[in-house]
Amino acid sequence: MLTRRIILLSAALLLSVSAAPAQEKLKAVATFSILADFVKNVGGDRVDVEALVGPNSDAHVYQPSPSDAKKLTHAKVIFTNGLGFEGWIARLIKASGTKAPMIVTTKGVNLRKSEDGHGHGDADPHAWQSIANAKVYVANIRDALIAADPAGRNAYEANATAYLARLDALDAEVKAAIAKIPGDRRKIITTHDAFGYFAAAYGVTFIAPQGVSTEAEVSARDVARIITQIRKQKIPAVFLENITDDRLLKRIGAESGARIGGTLYSDALTDAKGPAPTYIDMMRYNVKQLAEALMS
Repeated sequence: MLTRRIILLSAALLLSVSAAPAQEKLKAVATFSILADFVKNVGGDRVDVEALVGPNSDAHVYQPSPSDAKKLTHAKVIFTNGLGFEGWIARLIKASGTKAPMIVTTKGVNLRKSEDGHGHGDADPHAWQSIANAKVYVANIRDALIAADPAGRNAYEANATAYLARLDALDAEVKAAIAKIPGDRRKIITTHDAFGYFAAAYGVTFIAPQGVSTEAEVSARDVARIITQIRKQKIPAVFLENITDDRLLKRIGAESGARIGGTLYSDALTDAKGPAPTYIDMMRYNVKQLAEALMS
């Protein structure tokens, strides 16, 4: 009789455990795809993150929709880049009425001044292009998730530690790849000035006809100046970007004789089918493109 009672009690306990609701995920919103990838790596299974500006989309010129405001309304934490990168985010947050904290993930990064400040003020907002800065983003995200979900502290700390180790390995990989490119060939033209942090960290010179922002237009005089510069400095390659119109760079390449080196990923990841669905994939892909064009 006692044995039968123990069996029934055990069965009841098992049923109660199986019927218990699954842990509800913390709802987070990130302003663009690269930032969302950072949050996914730190948040893991405890966080459900959505990006407002998705793959292959330009956050500079993004126009928020009513559905974006709804996402913010239901969010428990909102992650932004700051530094003027998302000029539309303050208006969207106000329109949504959200009470979620807004985390500026660039807090504490080693900032560089923009060359001409198109739309961003004094600071260049593309800080993630330095892997050392990416690690600061990760630390800020970890701390914000712990504040929003204290019960997940151990998970967030473990996830962040593991991801930071992967970023350290990536940084060493990028430095080794760039070191193989002759110093006098580390000069390229890109669509807009999104690679200043990469240039400072890894010793590659980037020249961009559109300044920091894709909102700026390029004049005929600018094009002529760039073509002259390419010829004078013997710049070997011109690179396109996945978020901008490629016609300008193709024209510059055709008139200057510089090689069109392919596509670089600057402000947005690709979808899962593309070559850069994560930040680590993006950095690896960009370095591979640079090495192939500049060493050939």
